Amino acid sequence: MKNALAFALFFLLSLKAFASYVLIPMDADSQKNHLKAYGITYWTLEKQLKVKWLLNYRGGSFLLPDTESIQKECQIRGISFEVISNTMAETILEDISSPSKNMEAVVLEKAPKIAVYTPSGKQPWDDAVTMVLQYAEIPYETVYDEEVLNDNLLLYDWLHLHHEDFTGQYGKFYGMYRAASWYINEKKSAEALASKLGYDKVSQAKLAVALKIRDYVIGGGFMFAMCSATDSFDIALSAEGIDICEPMFDGDGSEAGYQSKIDYNKTFAFKDFILERSPLIYEFSSIDMTRKRNVSKTTDYFSLMEFSAKWDPIPTMLCQNHTALVKGFMGQTTSFTRDEIKSNVLIMGETKSNGEAKYIHGIKGKGFFTFYGGHDPEDYQHRVGDAKTELDLHPTSPGYRLILNNVLFPAARKKKQKT
Repeated sequence: MKNALAFALFFLLSLKAFASYVLIPMDADSQKNHLKAYGITYWTLEKQLKVKWLLNYRGGSFLLPDTESIQKECQIRGISFEVISNTMAETILEDISSPSKNMEAVVLEKAPKIAVYTPSGKQPWDDAVTMVLQYAEIPYETVYDEEVLNDNLLLYDWLHLHHEDFTGQYGKFYGMYRAASWYINEKKSAEALASKLGYDKVSQAKLAVALKIRDYVIGGGFMFAMCSATDSFDIALSAEGIDICEPMFDGDGSEAGYQSKIDYNKTFAFKDFILERSPLIYEFSSIDMTRKRNVSKTTDYFSLMEFSAKWDPIPTMLCQNHTALVKGFMGQTTSFTRDEIKSNVLIMGETKSNGEAKYIHGIKGKGFFTFYGGHDPEDYQHRVGDAKTELDLHPTSPGYRLILNNVLFPAARKKKQKT
């Protein structure tokens, strides 16, 4: 009898030792396709399997259950992976849990449903987020003004804002492109859509959309925005009920003394900014650093901040990378003037020497927002009509990893942020 019990115990212990996990390493040396690694993690969540995100362990690795289908998908997608025993996994998790280690294991529970705010007819390569979602094979749906105003955002966990102008000034492209056919056509389309939705002006329609997005975040949504969608969103909120548009944009003059009427209490991230009045200048306000930065392409890098993984897992998740120094890139809104960022907003990526923030995050109500300056992390100065970025040439892009960190963020089992 004793021998039988001993054998049974040995058998169970052996099974435990030989049970295995799939480790997706995310450090610089071990992973050949960081971007698609996020896709396989999302795919695993879609199968209703839980994943552990190992914050600050080998570049923010993922620990997946070991199945034949997961291994096969990794091979098909060209993702580096390691099969490790249950004993090895427990050793790694024990090491991560040590109070002396700035690491944490966060459980990812459910694949978030993703919406991208973008007008119909836009190609995926017009926007870095849609481009990397397609490359990583992460599914998403598109919404625009009509869907937002009809409360369709309630169907989604995560929303990305296209490089949009929420102020009704058509991206401030007037000075350079007012005679271009694409500008004329887009202006007509925007006016027709505003009219269809029951608004006299595009600025009024865009404000209504911005307010719906604000309410979505306050109610618990996750919002991610890049380039001009960042500052133009806050400007629109701050100018609620104030006409800041010149005649070429909305058919009548702007409101006298409108700068003094701006309400910074209504914004998500920014304060004390000065609006750019001239319709000929390709700029919304003093928030953006593009015209002030004096940084050459060869020296343009920003640093990711380090947070406590155990005490502040949210910003730690959003900053996971295989390098702390990321190449800079430009956009209509390239980066943010540090002095014009509210004190309750976390700066997660910055260029200290230039007094600019590149990557910021905050809480609004029950929800979260992240603003990321610039247009395309692997196209330094993207211009209208430029060819799309081929992500097959940049499978380990640190700049694109920051986008995908935000995509997976809503899947995490929430822990209260301490700071």
